[in-house]
Amino acid sequence: MDKPLLNLAKSLIEIKSLSPNDEGCFDLIEEYLDELNFKTQRINYLNIENLYSTYGAKGPLFCFLGHTDVVPSGPEDLWEINPFKPEIINNHLIGRGAADMKGAVATFLIAVKEFLNENPNPSFRICVFLNSNEEGERENGKIDKVIKDLQDDGEFIDYCLVGEASSSAKVADTIRLGRRGSLSGILKIKGKQGHVAYPEKVKNPIHIAGKVIDILKETEWDKGNEFFQPTSFQISNISSGTGATNVVPGELEMKFNLRFSSESSEDSLKNQILLILNENNIEYAIDWTLNAIPFITKKTFFKDIVMESVNKVVGYKPQINNGGGTSDGRWIAPMGTEVIELGPINETIHQINEKVSVDDLETLKNIYKEILISLNQK
Repeated sequence: MDKPLLNLAKSLIEIKSLSPNDEGCFDLIEEYLDELNFKTQRINYLNIENLYSTYGAKGPLFCFLGHTDVVPSGPEDLWEINPFKPEIINNHLIGRGAADMKGAVATFLIAVKEFLNENPNPSFRICVFLNSNEEGERENGKIDKVIKDLQDDGEFIDYCLVGEASSSAKVADTIRLGRRGSLSGILKIKGKQGHVAYPEKVKNPIHIAGKVIDILKETEWDKGNEFFQPTSFQISNISSGTGATNVVPGELEMKFNLRFSSESSEDSLKNQILLILNENNIEYAIDWTLNAIPFITKKTFFKDIVMESVNKVVGYKPQINNGGGTSDGRWIAPMGTEVIELGPINETIHQINEKVSVDDLETLKNIYKEILISLNQK
């Protein structure tokens, strides 16, 4: 195993960078990139941080996109180790962020160093673009404003490799060319509070919600297409009640999400849900949050380079699967950028004992380096 890679990954994991706080990861990364003669900007707004670092002055721009923030560890006593004191157990690096996505960040940094040592004057520019709020709430600040500012300054990203954990059963068996959209809602169903012993005097919002949930659960929003599976509806939380066993509550709150294909839109989904509520005479209030719109990379130049690079290193070509959650690739795609996601196995992301294979990190480093070599030969 490449000791510099493992040491860098461990150093990043040791930093408790809970979203939206970087807590010093960028300091470590900037110091590393300074040694490679990158020019680094620290772009901060609201309460999040962004690092944008570039190398070279000619040719198209290749971007490695990632994040340094992590989700909370959960109960630390359920972990085999302290989640922020990474260890190697059974040839796996364990720690919060090992797979999502500090392992990939460390892997790329080592790959670009090895590449530049052999190719100090590449035919393309390289940038490392990281943020500290990929896992957090959008109101804390996302990278969309940073990207707009870059575009206003004439900066255009041609090829973007997102290091999210895209692999399924083995490293690099899956890549993503896009992601579904995400529309969230908070639905408040209004009833009438009263004593449980007088049903004729109450209107139970929990009973009403049961009927609505059945309809929403069975609704076919669309059939999907060649790029995306059909739109899905899921409920993440329901709350109601006063805490007393003899009181019918006056209101119920339900949080839900639609992961939607490009066959649907924000407006079409909103209208369909409102139609269902109105047709069933539901008294309600609803707040919406559009988290992401679907994006897809249809150009094939960068995709072909990635697939051939994977095949050269591991002996097989990855499958294309555009499922999963959202990623920061959605902010880059509107530039017309070719966006590909390729990273570690996603089996343990956000879980207790999050881990990544030590061998997989080495393989991923070799794939990233091969992608850079291939771009340089085009």
